[in-house]
Amino acid sequence: MRNEFEVAFSEIAELRALPREVVLEALQNALVSAYRRHFDASNAQRIEARIDPDTGRIRIFAEKEVVDEVQLPDTEVDLETARFHDPEAQIGDLVMVQVQIPTKQFGRIAAQNAKQVILQKIREAERAALFDEFSEREGDLMTGTVQSISQGTVIVSLGRAEGRMPRQQQIPGERYRPHDKLRVYVVEVKRTNRGPEIIVSRSHRNMLRRLLEYEVPEIYNGQVEIKNIAREAGYRSKVAVAALQDGIDPVGACVGMRGIRIQNIVKELNDEKIDVIEWNPDQEVFISKALSPARVTGVYLDDDPDAGRTAIVLVPDDQLSLAIGREGQNARLAAKLTGWRIDIKSVSEAVQDALSMLDVPPLNALHETHADMIEQVRAIMAKREANRAVMPEEFAVLGRFADVAERTLLEARLAERAARMEEINAVRATLPAAAFSIPVSILDLPDDMIEALESFGTVGEIMLRFLIDEESIHRRLENLPEGALEQLQQALDAVVVAIDIDETVDELFLEDAEAVEEVDIAADADADEAPEATAEEEEVESFAELIAAEPEMITDAFGEPVYEEEPALPSAKQSEAEFDLDFDDDLERVSKSSKKKKKKKRRDLVYDEDSGQMVARRRRKGSRRRSEWDDDFEF
Repeated sequence: MRNEFEVAFSEIAELRALPREVVLEALQNALVSAYRRHFDASNAQRIEARIDPDTGRIRIFAEKEVVDEVQLPDTEVDLETARFHDPEAQIGDLVMVQVQIPTKQFGRIAAQNAKQVILQKIREAERAALFDEFSEREGDLMTGTVQSISQGTVIVSLGRAEGRMPRQQQIPGERYRPHDKLRVYVVEVKRTNRGPEIIVSRSHRNMLRRLLEYEVPEIYNGQVEIKNIAREAGYRSKVAVAALQDGIDPVGACVGMRGIRIQNIVKELNDEKIDVIEWNPDQEVFISKALSPARVTGVYLDDDPDAGRTAIVLVPDDQLSLAIGREGQNARLAAKLTGWRIDIKSVSEAVQDALSMLDVPPLNALHETHADMIEQVRAIMAKREANRAVMPEEFAVLGRFADVAERTLLEARLAERAARMEEINAVRATLPAAAFSIPVSILDLPDDMIEALESFGTVGEIMLRFLIDEESIHRRLENLPEGALEQLQQALDAVVVAIDIDETVDELFLEDAEAVEEVDIAADADADEAPEATAEEEEVESFAELIAAEPEMITDAFGEPVYEEEPALPSAKQSEAEFDLDFDDDLERVSKSSKKKKKKKRRDLVYDEDSGQMVARRRRKGSRRRSEWDDDFEF
């Protein structure tokens, strides 16, 4: 039969969903607190409580001093009792001694204090467990129940915790009622004094990403990749997908048989329209597909270093409104998806602009190269102005002329930009090269800032914009909360510091490797010069020959060689400020001194017992496979 303590103990652990060790620790802390309160024990005195979770037996140990005669039983113990707990105890030692006091003797105040300690510890453990549980679910989908709606904020029950869905995280036009079942995206989990604060969303673009992963097995298995998502919650979304395996249609896999897969997602998102587009590395093709369902005549990419990346798109006259979309929504989503600012023109508008600039460079050259086409275009435009019917063949002529004009203008802009590009490349050379390989998503910034800056591609491009065209950064961040620019600068500073540390470490390793290689080469050269010297028999030279071979050696008045002394160690009484060097300076000093020591030829004078004379021996590197001292020179 299980005793009452074990039953209560297991019930608390199961009810609070906490490990048994956490509940046991809370009970032990409560007993220690009750003991201190009841016996007015000092905080300096060590008190321990031990509980057997199987039997419920409670033992309390107090730290006491071993004395000959006990005068204060609460803090002192005799030697015999102390040695019962610690056989090696001596007079004056501190020993943990079991206190033989039933817990029933604890007073009402001590019992209440113990109860508060238990509840507090359990609450803290429960909050920590909830935070750990939901922080792991951050960035994932969860199913919850609408609990209440207060001042536009929806409270969603997620089981053991509640999630907050602010107004900006809700789908516009979607209504929420109590007890409704919702699938929400966990945006952020914060640690607070009242437990974890969970922010959930239904308008986040990553919610669409997670729904596609759940509905499309090819995406979940990695056969199809989601390249980018542009979403205006409640209205329309565009998703760019690419196949990572041959023989798979990425768009067809996402749509499903008769559109069943994409329809399930559309219903979940309150009938939000979703366009699935195949990603293409060719930006012209990708932009033309991103503007679907509109048909595109031509795309002309203009990567201006100051104005940014702009794509001029020509569409037939009857496709202009479809390409722009309601209130510019289709063009806006296509720009977010591709990362290019899109300027949409109809073919007639482009032709009209080109005809008005035929007398100025660079289009004036078309009079010589496309004279016949210009006459045809003027006749067709006059026919349109007279409200006469224009045949499809004539529209094709207008399209070809517009294409020629736009490409001519683009080539002229590229030629004028050459000097500006040289200036930009000079500025680019001053920035860390590694920054241009770091994606923008690596920055420690909120999702809305990452989305606004994603078109730059890399961290290096953002740094470059700060130096050559800071206004472009301001334009990207103008709709974000105040302080976004300072937050971006701090994130860039952190990346620069990390790059500098990596480059410094790489340089130090490279210098050490070069120094070791230089010493090895010198050692090999010395070994080649004296191949007859071996570890078994060493060549002995006279001191005169040594002087002749080594003219740089200096001798004292007695004819003994004088060597460079090692630098003296600093005195212990010297100020520590004299040696408070920066980390980089220390590394550079140590690296340089180590190189000098490796290049230095070290010799010593020793007494040779066999010859009875003083000889000079030169130390060689161990890599030469000789003895430690190998060249003996006789005085």
